[in-house]
Amino acid sequence: MFKIVGAIFGFYIFRFFGAFVGYILGSYIDRLLAYGVGGVNPLSRGQRQLVFLETVFVLMGKIAKADGRVSEEEIAHVEMMFQKLGMSAEHRQQAILLFKKGTAPDFDIRPHLKDFMAVCGQTNSLKQMLLVYLIVMAFADGHFDTAEESLLREIAQLLGYNQNEYQHILDMVTNQTHFANGKPSSGSGLEDAYRALGVTKNNADQEIKRAYRKLMSQYHPDKLMGQGVPEDMIAMATAQSQEVQVAYDLIKKSRGL
Repeated sequence: MFKIVGAIFGFYIFRFFGAFVGYILGSYIDRLLAYGVGGVNPLSRGQRQLVFLETVFVLMGKIAKADGRVSEEEIAHVEMMFQKLGMSAEHRQQAILLFKKGTAPDFDIRPHLKDFMAVCGQTNSLKQMLLVYLIVMAFADGHFDTAEESLLREIAQLLGYNQNEYQHILDMVTNQTHFANGKPSSGSGLEDAYRALGVTKNNADQEIKRAYRKLMSQYHPDKLMGQGVPEDMIAMATAQSQEVQVAYDLIKKSRGL
């Protein structure tokens, strides 16, 4: 309503330029009244959530079958996801169908990722969280097969990441998983902790703190939900943030901070 009023009033005062400015200001007021300060149209957010979920499960199926077979560990990982998401029987069945769709030998990821980019591509957090979930899936069976790694590189490229950016994310997520369950896994140490934060032992304390805060912000529930990550999937992001926290605590202890 206000965008029409603004356009008419602006045209009356400043002609065509005034109409344009009035329309923009009116649109802002309409949005403010409808969704509040910083609000997001719930319809567009709902669409992003739907597309995000569909893409996650169909690509998980593709990742799981990349090495030729879906292992029991990979099936258990997906079942664990269902439990964390608290899915209804109907939604669980839909997710299973999407997963199976991704395991089909002739399934082409490119059209699906094209649709994902059209809806979610302007939100960096959605792209990165999708890649994070898929990397975790690739390690679900304890092995990182060459075919899985090749597929992940292709997915990252279609998401707009160059090889260096993809490798950086892969290294961080891989090493973050070494700090699951609130403590380092057997054999994991300080070097893994640095890699989990995307830094090295040569970085200054302030640089490491900035890297830590950036990752914690990336996994923050409110931020992710605001950008379109479904609320049910926040638990997985929270798990990643806990791994980052354990790694950072180890680094702080080693530096006497």
